[in-house]
Amino acid sequence: MPFLLDGNDRLQSLSWTLTGNHWWQRGTLRCFRRVRLYGFLFGLMVTFLIMAVYILTGERKGLLLTPSPYHFGSLINSSPYNLSFSKDYSSIKQVVKSIVSKVEFSSRQVPDRKGLLYSEPQVKNPCWYEEYPGNGTEDPYGKNLYALYSRRFRAVFDHLRSAFRKHLYNTAGKQYRIRCLPYFYIIGQPKCGTTDLYNRLRLHPEVMFTTMKEPHWWTRKRFGIIRLSDGFHDRYPVEDYLDLFDLAAYQIQEHLLRNETTRQKKHNIIIGEASASTMWDNNAWVYFYENSTNGEPPFMVQDFIHAVQPDAKFIVMLRDPVERLYSDYLYFGIANKSAEDFHERVSESLQLFEGCLSESSMRSCVYNTTLNNAMPVRLQVGLYIVYLLDWLTVFKMDQILILRLEDHAANRKYTMRKVFDFLKLGSLTEQKEAEITKSPASNTRRPADKSLGPMLPITKEILQEFYFPFNQRLTQVLKNDSFLWVTDTEDAHN
Repeated sequence: MPFLLDGNDRLQSLSWTLTGNHWWQRGTLRCFRRVRLYGFLFGLMVTFLIMAVYILTGERKGLLLTPSPYHFGSLINSSPYNLSFSKDYSSIKQVVKSIVSKVEFSSRQVPDRKGLLYSEPQVKNPCWYEEYPGNGTEDPYGKNLYALYSRRFRAVFDHLRSAFRKHLYNTAGKQYRIRCLPYFYIIGQPKCGTTDLYNRLRLHPEVMFTTMKEPHWWTRKRFGIIRLSDGFHDRYPVEDYLDLFDLAAYQIQEHLLRNETTRQKKHNIIIGEASASTMWDNNAWVYFYENSTNGEPPFMVQDFIHAVQPDAKFIVMLRDPVERLYSDYLYFGIANKSAEDFHERVSESLQLFEGCLSESSMRSCVYNTTLNNAMPVRLQVGLYIVYLLDWLTVFKMDQILILRLEDHAANRKYTMRKVFDFLKLGSLTEQKEAEITKSPASNTRRPADKSLGPMLPITKEILQEFYFPFNQRLTQVLKNDSFLWVTDTEDAHN
Protein backbone atom coordinates (compact mmCIF):
# COMPACT_ATOMS: atom_id res chain seq x y z
CA MET A 1 0.00 0.00 0.00
CA PRO A 2 2.50 2.67 -1.10
CA PHE A 3 -0.06 5.52 -0.92
CA LEU A 4 -0.35 5.09 2.87
CA LEU A 5 3.31 5.92 3.36
CA ASP A 6 4.38 9.40 4.39
CA GLY A 7 6.62 11.52 2.19
CA ASN A 8 9.98 10.18 3.42
CA ASP A 9 8.86 6.53 3.38
CA ARG A 10 7.48 6.98 -0.11
CA LEU A 11 10.76 8.43 -1.33
CA GLN A 12 12.77 5.64 0.32
CA SER A 13 10.49 2.95 -1.14
CA LEU A 14 10.71 4.46 -4.62
CA SER A 15 14.49 4.70 -4.36
CA TRP A 16 14.78 1.07 -3.20
CA THR A 17 12.57 -0.18 -6.03
CA LEU A 18 14.50 1.57 -8.79
CA THR A 19 18.10 1.29 -7.54
CA GLY A 20 19.99 -1.43 -9.47
CA ASN A 21 17.02 -2.14 -11.68
CA HIS A 22 17.74 -2.68 -15.38
CA TRP A 23 14.49 -0.86 -16.34
CA TRP A 24 15.74 2.19 -14.55
CA GLN A 25 18.93 2.23 -16.60
CA ARG A 26 17.08 1.98 -19.94
CA GLY A 27 14.03 4.11 -19.20
CA THR A 28 15.34 7.16 -17.30
CA LEU A 29 14.70 9.56 -20.15
CA ARG A 30 11.23 8.14 -20.89
CA CYS A 31 10.31 8.33 -17.17
CA PHE A 32 11.55 11.91 -16.96
CA ARG A 33 9.37 12.90 -19.90
CA ARG A 34 6.33 11.24 -18.33
CA VAL A 35 6.98 13.01 -15.03
CA ARG A 36 7.13 16.36 -16.79
CA LEU A 37 3.89 15.61 -18.64
CA TYR A 38 2.07 14.43 -15.52
CA GLY A 39 3.44 17.37 -13.59
CA PHE A 40 2.15 19.80 -16.18
CA LEU A 41 -1.28 18.13 -16.22
CA PHE A 42 -1.43 18.11 -12.42
CA GLY A 43 -0.52 21.80 -12.25
CA LEU A 44 -3.15 22.61 -14.85
CA MET A 45 -5.77 20.68 -12.88
CA VAL A 46 -4.85 22.47 -9.61
CA THR A 47 -5.06 25.85 -11.34
CA PHE A 48 -8.47 24.95 -12.73
CA LEU A 49 -9.72 23.84 -9.31
CA ILE A 50 -8.49 27.03 -7.63
CA MET A 51 -10.23 29.17 -10.24
CA ALA A 52 -13.43 27.13 -9.89
CA VAL A 53 -13.43 27.45 -6.11
CA TYR A 54 -12.77 31.18 -6.38
CA ILE A 55 -15.66 31.65 -8.80
CA LEU A 56 -18.05 29.47 -6.81
CA THR A 57 -17.31 31.09 -3.47
CA GLY A 58 -17.65 34.52 -5.01
CA GLU A 59 -17.20 37.63 -2.98
CA ARG A 60 -17.55 35.82 0.35
CA LYS A 61 -13.93 34.68 0.22
CA GLY A 62 -12.75 36.85 -2.63
CA LEU A 63 -12.77 39.91 -0.41
CA LEU A 64 -9.77 38.48 1.37
CA LEU A 65 -7.85 38.66 -1.90
CA THR A 66 -9.33 41.53 -3.87
CA PRO A 67 -8.90 45.13 -2.74
CA SER A 68 -12.42 46.42 -3.36
CA PRO A 69 -15.66 46.14 -5.33
CA TYR A 70 -15.20 49.78 -6.35
CA HIS A 71 -12.89 50.98 -9.08
CA PHE A 72 -10.60 52.55 -6.51
CA GLY A 73 -7.60 52.52 -8.79
CA SER A 74 -9.17 55.03 -11.14
CA LEU A 75 -9.87 57.42 -8.26
CA ILE A 76 -6.29 57.73 -7.07
CA ASN A 77 -3.39 59.34 -8.86
CA SER A 78 -0.61 56.84 -9.53
CA SER A 79 2.00 59.39 -8.45
CA PRO A 80 2.14 60.77 -4.89
CA TYR A 81 0.86 64.24 -4.14
CA ASN A 82 3.38 67.03 -4.36
CA LEU A 83 2.65 69.12 -1.32
CA SER A 84 4.25 72.18 -2.85
CA PHE A 85 1.52 72.41 -5.45
CA SER A 86 -1.60 74.25 -4.38
CA LYS A 87 -3.70 72.29 -6.89
CA ASP A 88 -3.10 69.06 -4.94
CA TYR A 89 -4.22 70.72 -1.73
CA SER A 90 -7.30 72.12 -3.48
CA SER A 91 -8.10 68.71 -4.93
CA ILE A 92 -8.17 66.99 -1.54
CA LYS A 93 -10.15 69.87 -0.05
CA GLN A 94 -12.72 69.31 -2.77
CA VAL A 95 -12.85 65.59 -1.91
CA VAL A 96 -13.53 66.45 1.74
CA LYS A 97 -16.19 68.96 0.73
CA SER A 98 -17.88 66.26 -1.35
CA ILE A 99 -17.82 63.82 1.59
CA VAL A 100 -19.22 66.38 4.04
CA SER A 101 -22.08 67.15 1.68
CA LYS A 102 -23.11 63.48 1.79
CA VAL A 103 -23.02 63.05 5.57
CA GLU A 104 -26.34 61.83 6.91
CA PHE A 105 -27.32 59.87 10.00
CA SER A 106 -30.07 57.44 9.10
CA SER A 107 -31.52 54.96 11.57
CA ARG A 108 -30.72 51.27 11.29
CA GLN A 109 -33.11 48.34 11.22
CA VAL A 110 -32.76 46.45 14.51
CA PRO A 111 -32.74 42.69 13.81
CA ASP A 112 -35.35 40.29 15.09
CA ARG A 113 -34.12 38.62 18.26
CA LYS A 114 -35.24 35.17 17.14
CA GLY A 115 -33.14 35.36 14.01
CA LEU A 116 -30.29 36.89 15.94
CA LEU A 117 -30.02 33.95 18.33
CA TYR A 118 -30.26 31.33 15.61
CA SER A 119 -26.56 30.48 15.67
CA GLU A 120 -25.38 32.30 18.77
CA PRO A 121 -24.52 30.85 22.20
CA GLN A 122 -27.16 30.63 24.89
CA VAL A 123 -25.51 31.71 28.14
CA LYS A 124 -26.63 33.14 31.44
CA ASN A 125 -25.59 36.40 33.04
CA PRO A 126 -23.41 37.31 34.79
CA CYS A 127 -22.39 34.23 36.88
CA TRP A 128 -23.96 30.81 37.17
CA TYR A 129 -23.15 27.18 37.91
CA GLU A 130 -23.21 24.63 35.13
CA GLU A 131 -22.71 20.89 35.31
CA TYR A 132 -19.21 19.74 34.51
CA PRO A 133 -19.32 16.42 32.60
CA GLY A 134 -15.56 15.85 32.56
CA ASN A 135 -13.69 13.21 34.52
CA GLY A 136 -10.94 13.76 37.04
CA THR A 137 -8.02 13.33 34.66
CA GLU A 138 -8.72 15.36 31.52
CA ASP A 139 -7.30 18.84 31.01
CA PRO A 140 -10.20 21.36 31.24
CA TYR A 141 -8.20 23.85 29.14
CA GLY A 142 -6.54 21.40 26.79
CA LYS A 143 -8.59 22.45 23.77
CA ASN A 144 -8.88 26.15 24.57
CA LEU A 145 -7.66 28.03 21.50
CA TYR A 146 -6.59 31.05 23.56
CA ALA A 147 -4.36 28.74 25.59
CA LEU A 148 -2.99 27.05 22.48
CA TYR A 149 -2.17 30.20 20.53
CA SER A 150 -1.23 32.67 23.31
CA ARG A 151 2.12 31.46 24.58
CA ARG A 152 2.67 34.35 26.95
CA PHE A 153 -0.45 33.32 28.90
CA ARG A 154 0.50 29.67 29.37
CA ALA A 155 1.57 30.31 32.96
CA VAL A 156 -1.90 31.72 33.68
CA PHE A 157 -3.60 28.66 32.23
CA ASP A 158 -1.24 26.39 34.22
CA HIS A 159 -2.44 28.18 37.35
CA LEU A 160 -6.07 27.73 36.27
CA ARG A 161 -5.48 24.01 35.77
CA SER A 162 -4.08 23.65 39.26
CA ALA A 163 -7.02 25.55 40.75
CA PHE A 164 -9.77 23.95 38.67
CA ARG A 165 -10.52 20.79 40.69
CA LYS A 166 -10.78 22.44 44.06
CA HIS A 167 -13.33 24.93 42.70
CA LEU A 168 -15.74 22.29 41.43
CA TYR A 169 -18.97 22.32 43.41
CA ASN A 170 -20.26 18.85 44.32
CA THR A 171 -23.92 18.18 45.02
CA ALA A 172 -26.35 15.30 44.45
CA GLY A 173 -23.59 13.19 42.96
CA LYS A 174 -22.78 15.75 40.27
CA GLN A 175 -20.02 18.30 39.74
CA TYR A 176 -20.62 21.91 38.81
CA ARG A 177 -18.28 24.70 37.77
CA ILE A 178 -18.85 28.42 38.15
CA ARG A 179 -19.10 30.42 34.94
CA CYS A 180 -19.13 34.19 34.51
CA LEU A 181 -19.51 36.89 31.90
CA PRO A 182 -18.34 40.47 32.43
CA TYR A 183 -20.38 43.01 34.33
CA PHE A 184 -18.89 45.75 32.15
CA TYR A 185 -16.95 46.17 28.91
CA ILE A 186 -14.35 48.73 27.86
CA ILE A 187 -15.29 48.82 24.19
CA GLY A 188 -13.23 51.56 22.53
CA GLN A 189 -11.70 53.32 20.85
CA PRO A 190 -8.19 52.34 19.66
CA LYS A 191 -5.44 54.83 20.61
CA CYS A 192 -7.83 56.67 22.89
CA GLY A 193 -6.41 55.64 26.26
CA THR A 194 -8.18 52.30 26.77
CA THR A 195 -4.97 50.60 27.91
CA ASP A 196 -4.35 53.28 30.52
CA LEU A 197 -7.93 53.03 31.78
CA TYR A 198 -7.67 49.23 31.90
CA ASN A 199 -4.42 49.30 33.88
CA ARG A 200 -5.82 51.74 36.44
CA LEU A 201 -9.07 49.83 36.89
CA ARG A 202 -7.12 46.62 37.49
CA LEU A 203 -5.72 48.22 40.65
CA HIS A 204 -9.17 48.56 42.20
CA PRO A 205 -9.68 45.77 44.77
CA GLU A 206 -13.22 45.10 43.56
CA VAL A 207 -12.41 44.79 39.84
CA MET A 208 -11.21 41.71 38.00
CA PHE A 209 -10.55 41.33 34.27
CA THR A 210 -10.09 38.47 31.84
CA THR A 211 -6.81 36.57 32.01
CA MET A 212 -5.68 38.53 28.93
CA LYS A 213 -6.42 42.03 27.71
CA GLU A 214 -8.32 42.37 24.46
CA PRO A 215 -9.60 38.86 23.76
CA HIS A 216 -11.56 40.30 20.78
CA TRP A 217 -14.01 37.41 20.98
CA TRP A 218 -17.23 39.20 20.06
CA THR A 219 -15.75 40.91 17.01
CA ARG A 220 -13.15 38.46 15.69
CA LYS A 221 -12.31 35.21 17.45
CA ARG A 222 -15.84 33.77 17.38
CA PHE A 223 -15.67 34.09 13.59
CA GLY A 224 -12.25 32.46 13.38
CA ILE A 225 -10.44 35.71 12.63
CA ILE A 226 -6.99 36.41 14.02
CA ARG A 227 -6.14 39.01 11.40
CA LEU A 228 -8.57 39.50 8.54
CA SER A 229 -5.71 39.60 6.02
CA ASP A 230 -4.73 36.04 7.06
CA GLY A 231 -8.10 34.54 6.24
CA PHE A 232 -10.12 32.35 8.59
CA HIS A 233 -8.97 29.95 11.29
CA ASP A 234 -10.90 27.73 13.68
CA ARG A 235 -13.79 29.58 15.31
CA TYR A 236 -13.27 30.09 19.04
CA PRO A 237 -16.27 28.54 20.84
CA VAL A 238 -17.99 30.46 23.61
CA GLU A 239 -16.55 28.01 26.16
CA ASP A 240 -13.03 29.22 25.30
CA TYR A 241 -14.14 32.80 25.93
CA LEU A 242 -15.78 31.88 29.25
CA ASP A 243 -12.55 30.20 30.36
CA LEU A 244 -10.89 33.63 30.33
CA PHE A 245 -13.11 34.66 33.25
CA ASP A 246 -12.36 31.62 35.41
CA LEU A 247 -9.70 33.30 37.55
CA ALA A 248 -12.15 36.06 38.48
CA ALA A 249 -14.97 33.53 38.86
CA TYR A 250 -12.94 31.56 41.39
CA GLN A 251 -12.46 34.66 43.51
CA ILE A 252 -16.18 35.41 43.34
CA GLN A 253 -16.93 31.83 44.37
CA GLU A 254 -14.52 32.00 47.31
CA HIS A 255 -16.06 35.25 48.52
CA LEU A 256 -19.57 33.81 48.23
CA LEU A 257 -18.62 30.72 50.25
CA ARG A 258 -16.78 32.81 52.84
CA ASN A 259 -19.76 35.11 53.22
CA GLU A 260 -22.09 32.13 53.71
CA THR A 261 -19.95 30.57 56.45
CA THR A 262 -18.92 33.75 58.28
CA ARG A 263 -22.07 35.81 57.59
CA GLN A 264 -19.84 38.74 56.67
CA LYS A 265 -20.93 41.56 54.43
CA LYS A 266 -20.93 40.45 50.82
CA HIS A 267 -17.79 41.60 49.02
CA ASN A 268 -18.57 43.27 45.72
CA ILE A 269 -16.36 41.90 42.93
CA ILE A 270 -17.17 42.78 39.33
CA ILE A 271 -15.60 41.47 36.15
CA GLY A 272 -14.58 43.58 33.17
CA GLU A 273 -13.48 42.88 29.62
CA ALA A 274 -11.43 45.32 27.55
CA SER A 275 -11.31 44.93 23.75
CA ALA A 276 -10.96 48.20 21.86
CA SER A 277 -12.49 46.59 18.76
CA THR A 278 -15.91 45.94 20.32
CA MET A 279 -17.49 49.32 19.55
CA TRP A 280 -16.58 49.61 15.89
CA ASP A 281 -15.30 46.37 14.33
CA ASN A 282 -18.00 44.62 12.32
CA ASN A 283 -15.67 43.64 9.49
CA ALA A 284 -16.60 39.95 9.70
CA TRP A 285 -20.27 40.50 8.88
CA VAL A 286 -19.96 40.36 5.11
CA TYR A 287 -18.53 36.82 5.23
CA PHE A 288 -21.23 35.37 7.47
CA TYR A 289 -24.41 37.44 7.07
CA GLU A 290 -24.69 38.01 3.38
CA ASN A 291 -28.45 38.64 3.17
CA SER A 292 -28.03 42.33 3.93
CA THR A 293 -29.91 45.40 2.79
CA ASN A 294 -28.08 48.10 0.83
CA GLY A 295 -24.71 46.76 1.88
CA GLU A 296 -25.34 47.27 5.60
CA PRO A 297 -24.76 44.48 8.13
CA PRO A 298 -28.03 42.85 9.24
CA PHE A 299 -26.49 41.93 12.61
CA MET A 300 -23.92 43.85 14.63
CA VAL A 301 -21.74 43.04 17.60
CA GLN A 302 -23.95 45.01 19.97
CA ASP A 303 -26.99 42.98 18.88
CA PHE A 304 -25.38 39.75 20.04
CA ILE A 305 -24.14 41.21 23.31
CA HIS A 306 -27.58 42.66 24.02
CA ALA A 307 -29.24 39.31 23.33
CA VAL A 308 -27.03 37.71 25.97
CA GLN A 309 -26.50 40.61 28.41
CA PRO A 310 -29.15 43.31 28.04
CA ASP A 311 -28.13 44.95 31.35
CA ALA A 312 -24.38 45.14 30.70
CA LYS A 313 -22.45 48.38 31.17
CA PHE A 314 -20.00 49.88 28.68
CA ILE A 315 -17.16 52.38 28.94
CA VAL A 316 -15.93 54.31 25.90
CA MET A 317 -12.86 56.53 25.81
CA LEU A 318 -12.76 58.96 22.89
CA ARG A 319 -10.14 61.37 21.62
CA ASP A 320 -9.89 64.10 19.01
CA PRO A 321 -10.30 61.87 15.92
CA VAL A 322 -7.66 63.85 14.04
CA GLU A 323 -5.00 63.12 16.65
CA ARG A 324 -6.30 59.60 17.10
CA LEU A 325 -5.70 58.86 13.43
CA TYR A 326 -2.13 60.15 13.54
CA SER A 327 -1.41 58.17 16.70
CA ASP A 328 -2.89 55.09 15.04
CA TYR A 329 -0.62 55.60 12.04
CA LEU A 330 2.47 56.00 14.21
CA TYR A 331 1.65 53.01 16.41
CA PHE A 332 1.56 50.34 13.75
CA GLY A 333 4.92 49.10 12.55
CA ILE A 334 5.19 50.43 9.02
CA ALA A 335 8.47 51.44 7.42
CA ASN A 336 9.46 54.97 6.45
CA LYS A 337 6.90 56.75 8.60
CA SER A 338 6.78 60.51 8.21
CA ALA A 339 4.35 63.41 8.31
CA GLU A 340 4.50 63.53 4.52
CA ASP A 341 3.72 59.83 4.19
CA PHE A 342 0.80 60.24 6.60
CA HIS A 343 -0.56 63.03 4.40
CA GLU A 344 -0.41 60.81 1.32
CA ARG A 345 -2.21 58.01 3.12
CA VAL A 346 -4.90 60.36 4.39
CA SER A 347 -5.41 61.77 0.89
CA GLU A 348 -5.77 58.31 -0.62
CA SER A 349 -8.15 57.16 2.11
CA LEU A 350 -10.38 60.19 1.66
CA GLN A 351 -10.65 59.50 -2.04
CA LEU A 352 -11.57 55.88 -1.39
CA PHE A 353 -14.21 56.94 1.09
CA GLU A 354 -15.66 59.46 -1.34
CA GLY A 355 -15.77 56.78 -4.04
CA CYS A 356 -17.85 54.56 -1.76
CA LEU A 357 -20.24 57.41 -0.87
CA SER A 358 -20.89 58.02 -4.55
CA GLU A 359 -22.55 54.59 -4.69
CA SER A 360 -23.68 53.73 -1.15
CA SER A 361 -25.06 55.15 2.09
CA MET A 362 -22.89 56.51 4.89
CA ARG A 363 -23.50 53.50 7.15
CA SER A 364 -22.76 50.96 4.44
CA CYS A 365 -19.45 52.71 3.71
CA VAL A 366 -18.49 52.86 7.39
CA TYR A 367 -19.10 49.11 7.70
CA ASN A 368 -17.73 48.21 4.26
CA THR A 369 -15.14 45.53 5.03
CA THR A 370 -13.39 45.80 1.69
CA LEU A 371 -13.15 49.57 1.88
CA ASN A 372 -11.83 49.40 5.45
CA ASN A 373 -9.11 46.98 4.36
CA ALA A 374 -8.21 49.11 1.34
CA MET A 375 -7.79 52.45 3.12
CA PRO A 376 -4.15 53.10 4.09
CA VAL A 377 -5.28 54.74 7.37
CA ARG A 378 -8.35 53.88 9.47
CA LEU A 379 -10.46 56.98 8.89
CA GLN A 380 -13.65 55.14 9.82
CA VAL A 381 -12.60 54.42 13.42
CA GLY A 382 -12.85 58.13 14.23
CA LEU A 383 -16.49 58.38 13.09
CA TYR A 384 -17.59 57.87 16.68
CA ILE A 385 -21.15 59.08 16.32
CA VAL A 386 -22.01 56.48 13.67
CA TYR A 387 -21.09 53.66 16.04
CA LEU A 388 -22.65 55.28 19.10
CA LEU A 389 -26.01 55.80 17.39
CA ASP A 390 -26.04 52.16 16.38
CA TRP A 391 -25.24 51.05 19.94
CA LEU A 392 -28.10 53.23 21.20
CA THR A 393 -30.55 51.26 19.08
CA VAL A 394 -30.23 48.36 21.54
CA PHE A 395 -28.72 49.82 24.74
CA LYS A 396 -29.79 52.81 26.82
CA MET A 397 -27.64 55.88 27.19
CA ASP A 398 -27.28 55.36 30.94
CA GLN A 399 -25.59 52.01 30.24
CA ILE A 400 -22.74 53.70 28.34
CA LEU A 401 -20.16 56.00 29.92
CA ILE A 402 -18.44 58.27 27.38
CA LEU A 403 -15.10 59.79 28.43
CA ARG A 404 -12.57 62.00 26.67
CA LEU A 405 -8.87 61.16 26.71
CA GLU A 406 -8.04 64.86 26.93
CA ASP A 407 -10.00 65.15 30.20
CA HIS A 408 -8.42 61.95 31.52
CA ALA A 409 -4.91 63.20 30.76
CA ALA A 410 -5.62 66.52 32.49
CA ASN A 411 -7.31 65.13 35.62
CA ARG A 412 -7.15 61.36 36.13
CA LYS A 413 -8.71 61.54 39.58
CA TYR A 414 -11.84 63.14 38.12
CA THR A 415 -12.30 60.61 35.30
CA MET A 416 -11.53 57.60 37.50
CA ARG A 417 -14.10 58.73 40.05
CA LYS A 418 -16.65 58.97 37.24
CA VAL A 419 -15.77 55.40 36.29
CA PHE A 420 -16.03 54.18 39.90
CA ASP A 421 -19.43 55.83 40.30
CA PHE A 422 -20.65 54.42 36.99
CA LEU A 423 -19.66 50.89 38.06
CA LYS A 424 -21.01 51.42 41.60
CA LEU A 425 -17.71 50.47 43.19
CA GLY A 426 -16.97 50.90 46.86
CA SER A 427 -15.01 53.82 48.30
CA LEU A 428 -11.21 53.76 48.40
CA THR A 429 -8.65 54.92 50.91
CA GLU A 430 -6.70 58.02 49.93
CA GLN A 431 -3.59 55.89 49.56
CA LYS A 432 -5.26 53.42 47.18
CA GLU A 433 -6.87 56.18 45.14
CA ALA A 434 -3.49 57.88 44.80
CA GLU A 435 -1.94 54.61 43.65
CA ILE A 436 -4.58 54.31 40.94
CA THR A 437 -4.63 57.91 39.74
CA LYS A 438 -1.00 59.04 40.08
CA SER A 439 0.80 56.22 38.31
CA PRO A 440 2.42 57.13 34.94
CA ALA A 441 0.29 56.88 31.81
CA SER A 442 0.29 53.54 29.99
CA ASN A 443 0.98 52.85 26.32
CA THR A 444 2.31 56.31 25.55
CA ARG A 445 3.89 57.26 22.24
CA ARG A 446 7.28 55.67 21.60
CA PRO A 447 10.34 57.98 21.55
CA ALA A 448 11.07 57.14 17.91
CA ASP A 449 7.53 58.15 16.94
CA LYS A 450 7.70 61.34 18.99
CA SER A 451 10.81 62.35 17.06
CA LEU A 452 8.72 62.44 13.86
CA GLY A 453 6.88 65.45 15.21
CA PRO A 454 3.26 66.45 14.57
CA MET A 455 1.35 65.97 11.35
CA LEU A 456 1.55 68.63 8.66
CA PRO A 457 -0.72 71.66 9.24
CA ILE A 458 -2.51 71.10 5.93
CA THR A 459 -3.21 67.46 6.87
CA LYS A 460 -4.65 68.55 10.18
CA GLU A 461 -6.85 71.16 8.52
CA ILE A 462 -8.19 68.63 6.01
CA LEU A 463 -8.96 66.07 8.70
CA GLN A 464 -10.63 68.63 10.96
CA GLU A 465 -12.95 69.57 8.11
CA PHE A 466 -13.68 65.90 7.39
CA TYR A 467 -14.51 64.96 11.01
CA PHE A 468 -16.39 68.16 11.92
CA PRO A 469 -19.96 67.15 10.92
CA PHE A 470 -19.54 63.85 12.79
CA ASN A 471 -18.19 65.58 15.91
CA GLN A 472 -20.97 68.13 15.70
CA ARG A 473 -23.62 65.42 15.75
CA LEU A 474 -21.79 63.75 18.63
CA THR A 475 -22.02 66.90 20.74
CA GLN A 476 -25.74 67.09 20.07
CA VAL A 477 -26.32 63.50 21.22
CA LEU A 478 -24.10 63.82 24.30
CA LYS A 479 -25.14 67.44 25.02
CA ASN A 480 -21.50 68.34 25.50
CA ASP A 481 -19.68 70.79 23.23
CA SER A 482 -16.25 69.58 24.34
CA PHE A 483 -16.62 66.69 21.88
CA LEU A 484 -16.07 69.17 19.06
CA TRP A 485 -12.37 69.17 20.08
CA VAL A 486 -11.86 72.75 18.92
CA THR A 487 -9.79 73.98 21.87
CA ASP A 488 -7.81 70.94 22.98
CA THR A 489 -4.08 70.68 22.53
CA GLU A 490 -2.27 67.40 22.01
CA ASP A 491 -1.07 66.58 25.52
CA ALA A 492 -1.80 62.86 25.84
CA HIS A 493 0.67 61.50 23.24
CA ASN A 494 -1.02 58.10 23.46
